[in-house]
Amino acid sequence: MTIAPLFELKHVSRRFGECLALSDVCLQLYPGECVALVGSSGAGKSTLLRLLNGTLSPTEGEVWALGCNLNQSPRRLRQVQRQFGTIYQQFHLIDTLRVIHNVNAGHLGRWSLPKALLSLLVPLEVETAAKALAQVGIPDKLYARTDRLSGGEQQRVAIARVLVQNPLAILADEPIASLDPERSREVMALLRSLGEQTGQTLIVSLHDVAMARHYCQRLIGLRQGQIVFDAPTEAVTSEMFDALYRLEPSL
Repeated sequence: MTIAPLFELKHVSRRFGECLALSDVCLQLYPGECVALVGSSGAGKSTLLRLLNGTLSPTEGEVWALGCNLNQSPRRLRQVQRQFGTIYQQFHLIDTLRVIHNVNAGHLGRWSLPKALLSLLVPLEVETAAKALAQVGIPDKLYARTDRLSGGEQQRVAIARVLVQNPLAILADEPIASLDPERSREVMALLRSLGEQTGQTLIVSLHDVAMARHYCQRLIGLRQGQIVFDAPTEAVTSEMFDALYRLEPSL
C-alpha cells in the first residue's frame, strides 16, 4: 500500500527581498518519520519549517500538507495548521503566567475566546495539562510561575503545550540551541520517544550534527537554500557533512 506524504514541497522557492532563502526545493515527508534538517546558519532550515507550518508562503511553487495546497484557501490553511505543533527556539512562553496557562495555550486553536479568557481565571483541562507535564518529566510544575523555571524546564513546558494540542506532526526549530549538553540530550530523547509512543511525525532543525545522527532516522542537508542530501541517517557519511559545511573560498 502506498503511503501518502504528510508534507510535500513542489519546486518551492522563497525570497526575502533580494535574498533567496530557498531555491526550487522538492521534498516529501511521511507520517511517523523522525527527520533532522541540518546545515549552517542561513541555509534555509527555519524558512523550510515556516513553510511547512503555513506561517510563510512560497514565492514560487506549492506547499502541500494533508493533501491540501496551503496557499489555496485561508480557511483550509487554519484547519490544517491545527494538526501541526511548532516548538520554537525562543519558547514563546508568557513568563509571568503559571505553567498551566502556558500549557493550555496549546488548546487555543480549538477554544472560543470566552473559554480561553475564562481559563486564565479558572484553569481548565487541568488533567490534560498535568498529563502532558508528566510526559515531559516535570509533573510538579503545574502551578509554578514560568519565569522561575530553568531553561530546560521552560523548554519542556513548550513541548507540553504542543502535546495538549495533540498534533499529527511536531515541527521543532532549534529546540536545543539554548540548552546545555545534558539538557539537550534529554530534550532530544524526549522528542524521539514521544514520536515513537504516539506515531507523531517529528521534523527538527539542528546545528548539532552528532545529535541529529543519534536521534533522527533521516537527515536532510541544506546549503544556501538547496537540498544537498536527503538520506537515511546511516547512509550519510562524514564526507557528505564536510561538503555541507565547507566554507566557500573568498574572492
